[in-house]
Amino acid sequence: MTPGLGKLSARQRALVDQWLPGAPVDRDHSWGLTTTTVLEVTRAGSRFVVKAGGDDDHHIRRELDAHRTWLGPWTGKGRAPTLVHGDADAKILITRYLPGELVLGSEHADDPATYRQAGELLALLHTQTAVADDDYERRENEKSLAWLGQPHRIAAPTVARLRSEISVWPTPPATLVPTHGDWQPRNWLVHDGLVGVIDFGRAAMRPASTDFSRLAAQDFRRDPALEVAFLDGYGADPREAGDWHRHRVRAAIGTAAWAYQVGDEPFEAQGHRMITEALSSAHP
Repeated sequence: MTPGLGKLSARQRALVDQWLPGAPVDRDHSWGLTTTTVLEVTRAGSRFVVKAGGDDDHHIRRELDAHRTWLGPWTGKGRAPTLVHGDADAKILITRYLPGELVLGSEHADDPATYRQAGELLALLHTQTAVADDDYERRENEKSLAWLGQPHRIAAPTVARLRSEISVWPTPPATLVPTHGDWQPRNWLVHDGLVGVIDFGRAAMRPASTDFSRLAAQDFRRDPALEVAFLDGYGADPREAGDWHRHRVRAAIGTAAWAYQVGDEPFEAQGHRMITEALSSAHP
Protein backbone atom coordinates (compact mmCIF):
# COMPACT_ATOMS: atom_id res chain seq x y z
CA MET A 1 0.00 0.00 0.00
CA THR A 2 1.19 3.51 -0.82
CA PRO A 3 2.48 5.09 2.43
CA GLY A 4 0.43 7.92 3.92
CA LEU A 5 -3.00 6.83 2.68
CA GLY A 6 -4.31 5.79 6.09
CA LYS A 7 -7.19 8.30 6.01
CA LEU A 8 -8.65 6.69 2.89
CA SER A 9 -11.03 3.75 2.77
CA ALA A 10 -9.75 0.37 1.61
CA ARG A 11 -11.41 0.85 -1.77
CA GLN A 12 -9.93 4.31 -2.17
CA ARG A 13 -6.45 3.08 -1.23
CA ALA A 14 -6.72 0.28 -3.77
CA LEU A 15 -7.64 2.75 -6.51
CA VAL A 16 -4.72 5.06 -5.67
CA ASP A 17 -2.37 2.08 -5.74
CA GLN A 18 -3.82 1.11 -9.12
CA TRP A 19 -3.67 4.60 -10.62
CA LEU A 20 -0.41 5.84 -9.04
CA PRO A 21 1.42 2.76 -7.78
CA GLY A 22 4.02 3.49 -5.14
CA ALA A 23 3.49 7.28 -5.20
CA PRO A 24 4.52 8.70 -1.79
CA VAL A 25 2.40 11.27 0.02
CA ASP A 26 4.34 14.53 0.23
CA ARG A 27 1.82 16.71 2.05
CA ASP A 28 -1.62 16.55 3.62
CA HIS A 29 -3.72 19.56 2.52
CA SER A 30 -6.91 18.39 4.28
CA TRP A 31 -8.96 21.17 5.81
CA GLY A 32 -9.89 19.21 8.94
CA LEU A 33 -13.47 20.45 9.40
CA THR A 34 -14.99 17.87 7.04
CA THR A 35 -14.37 14.23 6.14
CA THR A 36 -12.65 15.18 2.87
CA THR A 37 -8.99 14.15 2.57
CA VAL A 38 -6.68 16.08 0.23
CA LEU A 39 -3.17 14.68 -0.34
CA GLU A 40 -0.31 15.84 -2.52
CA VAL A 41 1.64 12.95 -4.03
CA THR A 42 4.50 12.51 -6.50
CA ARG A 43 5.11 9.84 -9.12
CA ALA A 44 7.76 9.75 -11.83
CA GLY A 45 8.62 13.36 -11.18
CA SER A 46 5.02 14.61 -11.58
CA ARG A 47 2.89 16.01 -8.78
CA PHE A 48 -0.74 15.06 -8.23
CA VAL A 49 -3.52 15.77 -5.77
CA VAL A 50 -5.64 12.94 -4.38
CA LYS A 51 -9.03 14.06 -3.07
CA ALA A 52 -11.24 11.54 -1.28
CA GLY A 53 -14.55 11.88 0.52
CA GLY A 54 -15.82 10.17 3.65
CA ASP A 55 -18.97 8.09 3.98
CA ASP A 56 -21.23 11.15 4.15
CA ASP A 57 -19.55 13.02 1.30
CA HIS A 58 -21.74 14.64 -1.36
CA HIS A 59 -19.04 16.73 -3.03
CA ILE A 60 -16.73 14.39 -4.97
CA ARG A 61 -19.40 13.54 -7.54
CA ARG A 62 -20.04 17.27 -8.05
CA GLU A 63 -16.34 17.86 -8.46
CA LEU A 64 -15.99 15.08 -11.00
CA ASP A 65 -18.99 16.41 -12.94
CA ALA A 66 -17.45 19.89 -12.98
CA HIS A 67 -14.12 18.56 -14.26
CA ARG A 68 -15.78 16.56 -17.00
CA THR A 69 -18.29 19.21 -18.08
CA TRP A 70 -17.32 22.79 -17.25
CA LEU A 71 -13.63 23.30 -16.52
CA GLY A 72 -12.32 23.23 -20.09
CA PRO A 73 -12.12 27.04 -20.43
CA TRP A 74 -9.84 27.07 -17.37
CA THR A 75 -7.79 23.89 -17.81
CA GLY A 76 -7.04 24.86 -21.40
CA LYS A 77 -5.31 27.97 -20.05
CA GLY A 78 -3.60 26.18 -17.15
CA ARG A 79 -5.84 27.98 -14.68
CA ALA A 80 -7.40 24.89 -13.05
CA PRO A 81 -6.13 21.40 -12.28
CA THR A 82 -6.62 18.70 -14.91
CA LEU A 83 -8.51 15.55 -13.97
CA VAL A 84 -6.44 12.36 -14.28
CA HIS A 85 -8.58 9.68 -12.61
CA GLY A 86 -11.86 9.56 -10.76
CA ASP A 87 -14.48 7.21 -9.36
CA ALA A 88 -17.72 8.81 -8.18
CA ASP A 89 -18.96 5.70 -6.39
CA ALA A 90 -15.70 5.36 -4.46
CA LYS A 91 -15.72 9.14 -3.82
CA ILE A 92 -12.20 9.78 -5.03
CA LEU A 93 -10.43 11.71 -7.77
CA ILE A 94 -6.88 12.54 -8.79
CA THR A 95 -5.81 15.72 -10.56
CA ARG A 96 -2.51 17.11 -11.68
CA TYR A 97 -1.08 19.49 -9.11
CA LEU A 98 -1.77 23.14 -9.89
CA PRO A 99 1.19 25.24 -8.74
CA GLY A 100 0.67 28.53 -6.96
CA GLU A 101 0.43 30.41 -3.71
CA LEU A 102 -2.93 30.43 -1.98
CA VAL A 103 -4.42 33.91 -2.26
CA LEU A 104 -6.02 33.77 1.18
CA GLY A 105 -3.59 35.19 3.73
CA SER A 106 -1.18 36.49 1.09
CA GLU A 107 -0.53 39.96 -0.30
CA HIS A 108 -2.57 38.94 -3.35
CA ALA A 109 -5.74 39.01 -1.21
CA ASP A 110 -5.57 42.83 -1.16
CA ASP A 111 -4.55 43.33 -4.80
CA PRO A 112 -7.33 44.51 -7.15
CA ALA A 113 -5.50 42.81 -10.01
CA THR A 114 -6.22 39.45 -8.38
CA TYR A 115 -9.94 40.19 -8.29
CA ARG A 116 -9.98 41.47 -11.87
CA GLN A 117 -8.54 38.12 -13.01
CA ALA A 118 -10.96 36.24 -10.76
CA GLY A 119 -13.83 38.11 -12.37
CA GLU A 120 -12.56 37.22 -15.84
CA LEU A 121 -12.26 33.55 -14.90
CA LEU A 122 -15.73 33.44 -13.39
CA ALA A 123 -17.24 34.93 -16.54
CA LEU A 124 -15.64 32.12 -18.56
CA LEU A 125 -17.40 29.59 -16.33
CA HIS A 126 -20.78 31.31 -16.23
CA THR A 127 -21.15 32.02 -19.94
CA GLN A 128 -20.82 28.40 -21.10
CA THR A 129 -24.51 27.55 -20.85
CA ALA A 130 -27.74 28.72 -19.22
CA VAL A 131 -31.03 26.99 -18.43
CA ALA A 132 -34.37 28.23 -17.10
CA ASP A 133 -35.65 26.65 -13.89
CA ASP A 134 -39.17 27.46 -12.70
CA ASP A 135 -38.70 25.58 -9.41
CA TYR A 136 -35.29 26.80 -8.23
CA GLU A 137 -36.52 29.51 -5.87
CA ARG A 138 -39.01 27.19 -4.16
CA ARG A 139 -36.36 24.52 -3.63
CA GLU A 140 -33.92 27.03 -2.17
CA ASN A 141 -36.56 28.37 0.21
CA GLU A 142 -37.20 24.83 1.44
CA LYS A 143 -33.46 24.30 2.00
CA SER A 144 -33.26 27.45 4.11
CA LEU A 145 -36.24 26.42 6.19
CA ALA A 146 -34.62 23.00 6.64
CA TRP A 147 -31.42 24.66 7.94
CA LEU A 148 -33.52 26.59 10.45
CA GLY A 149 -34.96 23.29 11.65
CA GLN A 150 -31.50 21.85 12.35
CA PRO A 151 -29.18 22.61 15.31
CA HIS A 152 -27.81 26.19 15.26
CA ARG A 153 -27.39 29.21 17.50
CA ILE A 154 -29.56 31.68 15.63
CA ALA A 155 -31.73 33.49 18.17
CA ALA A 156 -35.37 32.37 18.34
CA PRO A 157 -36.82 35.81 17.45
CA THR A 158 -34.51 35.96 14.42
CA VAL A 159 -35.58 32.46 13.37
CA ALA A 160 -39.21 33.52 13.59
CA ARG A 161 -38.51 36.61 11.47
CA LEU A 162 -36.60 34.58 8.90
CA ARG A 163 -39.36 31.99 8.62
CA SER A 164 -41.96 34.73 8.27
CA GLU A 165 -40.04 36.50 5.53
CA ILE A 166 -39.25 33.35 3.55
CA SER A 167 -42.91 32.31 3.65
CA VAL A 168 -43.96 35.36 1.60
CA TRP A 169 -41.09 35.46 -0.89
CA PRO A 170 -41.99 35.24 -4.57
CA THR A 171 -40.73 32.25 -6.54
CA PRO A 172 -40.03 33.60 -10.03
CA PRO A 173 -38.30 31.51 -12.70
CA ALA A 174 -34.50 31.53 -12.37
CA THR A 175 -31.75 31.39 -14.97
CA LEU A 176 -29.09 28.88 -13.92
CA VAL A 177 -25.47 28.73 -15.10
CA PRO A 178 -22.44 26.63 -14.08
CA THR A 179 -21.22 28.01 -10.75
CA HIS A 180 -18.22 27.25 -8.54
CA GLY A 181 -20.19 27.50 -5.31
CA ASP A 182 -17.39 28.80 -3.07
CA TRP A 183 -15.81 31.58 -5.11
CA GLN A 184 -13.35 33.34 -2.81
CA PRO A 185 -9.58 33.74 -2.14
CA ARG A 186 -9.49 30.46 -0.20
CA ASN A 187 -9.94 28.68 -3.54
CA TRP A 188 -7.68 30.84 -5.70
CA LEU A 189 -3.96 30.42 -6.36
CA VAL A 190 -1.47 32.84 -7.90
CA HIS A 191 1.44 31.51 -9.96
CA ASP A 192 3.69 33.74 -12.07
CA GLY A 193 1.13 36.51 -11.75
CA LEU A 194 -1.82 34.41 -12.97
CA VAL A 195 -4.83 33.41 -10.88
CA GLY A 196 -5.86 29.75 -10.86
CA VAL A 197 -8.84 27.97 -9.31
CA ILE A 198 -9.21 24.90 -7.09
CA ASP A 199 -11.90 23.00 -5.17
CA PHE A 200 -15.02 22.26 -7.18
CA GLY A 201 -16.93 20.24 -4.58
CA ARG A 202 -19.79 22.74 -4.52
CA ALA A 203 -20.06 23.23 -8.27
CA ALA A 204 -23.64 23.20 -9.55
CA MET A 205 -26.13 24.98 -11.77
CA ARG A 206 -27.28 28.12 -9.94
CA PRO A 207 -27.96 31.80 -10.66
CA ALA A 208 -24.74 33.62 -11.54
CA SER A 209 -25.12 36.00 -8.61
CA THR A 210 -24.67 33.20 -6.09
CA ASP A 211 -20.93 33.12 -6.88
CA PHE A 212 -20.73 36.70 -5.59
CA SER A 213 -21.88 35.68 -2.10
CA ARG A 214 -18.62 34.98 -0.27
CA LEU A 215 -16.88 37.96 -1.80
CA ALA A 216 -19.72 40.32 -0.90
CA ALA A 217 -19.73 39.11 2.71
CA GLN A 218 -15.96 39.28 3.09
CA ASP A 219 -13.62 40.94 0.61
CA PHE A 220 -15.91 43.48 -1.05
CA ARG A 221 -17.10 44.51 2.39
CA ARG A 222 -13.61 45.39 3.61
CA ASP A 223 -12.41 47.07 0.41
CA PRO A 224 -14.86 48.35 -2.23
CA ALA A 225 -11.98 48.71 -4.70
CA LEU A 226 -11.82 44.92 -4.89
CA GLU A 227 -15.47 44.79 -5.97
CA VAL A 228 -14.85 47.42 -8.65
CA ALA A 229 -11.94 45.41 -10.04
CA PHE A 230 -13.89 42.15 -9.90
CA LEU A 231 -16.84 43.61 -11.79
CA ASP A 232 -14.45 45.10 -14.32
CA GLY A 233 -13.08 41.64 -14.99
CA TYR A 234 -16.48 39.92 -14.95
CA GLY A 235 -17.98 42.50 -17.29
CA ALA A 236 -21.38 43.07 -15.64
CA ASP A 237 -23.20 42.80 -12.33
CA PRO A 238 -25.79 39.99 -12.32
CA ARG A 239 -27.17 40.90 -8.88
CA GLU A 240 -30.78 42.02 -9.25
CA ALA A 241 -32.11 43.53 -6.01
CA GLY A 242 -34.88 41.07 -5.14
CA ASP A 243 -33.03 37.91 -6.15
CA TRP A 244 -29.86 39.11 -4.44
CA HIS A 245 -31.64 39.85 -1.18
CA ARG A 246 -33.17 36.39 -1.08
CA HIS A 247 -29.84 34.80 -1.85
CA ARG A 248 -28.05 36.83 0.85
CA VAL A 249 -30.54 35.67 3.46
CA ARG A 250 -30.26 32.03 2.36
CA ALA A 251 -26.46 32.16 2.32
CA ALA A 252 -26.41 33.73 5.78
CA ILE A 253 -28.65 31.03 7.25
CA GLY A 254 -26.62 28.24 5.68
CA THR A 255 -23.34 29.75 6.85
CA ALA A 256 -24.43 30.18 10.47
CA ALA A 257 -25.99 26.73 10.75
CA TRP A 258 -23.31 24.77 8.87
CA ALA A 259 -20.45 26.47 10.71
CA TYR A 260 -22.08 25.71 14.06
CA GLN A 261 -22.47 22.05 13.14
CA VAL A 262 -18.81 21.65 12.15
CA GLY A 263 -17.48 23.76 15.03
CA ASP A 264 -16.06 26.66 13.01
CA GLU A 265 -16.83 29.52 15.41
CA PRO A 266 -15.29 32.38 13.38
CA PHE A 267 -17.26 31.32 10.30
CA GLU A 268 -20.38 30.93 12.43
CA ALA A 269 -19.91 34.49 13.70
CA GLN A 270 -19.65 35.64 10.08
CA GLY A 271 -22.92 33.85 9.37
CA HIS A 272 -24.68 35.68 12.21
CA ARG A 273 -23.32 39.00 10.93
CA MET A 274 -24.52 38.10 7.43
CA ILE A 275 -28.01 37.44 8.81
CA THR A 276 -28.10 40.80 10.57
CA GLU A 277 -26.90 42.67 7.50
CA ALA A 278 -29.21 40.82 5.12
CA LEU A 279 -32.28 41.44 7.25
CA SER A 280 -31.42 45.12 7.51
CA SER A 281 -31.27 45.47 3.71
CA ALA A 282 -34.22 46.36 1.55
CA HIS A 283 -36.71 43.55 1.09
CA PRO A 284 -37.44 42.19 -2.39
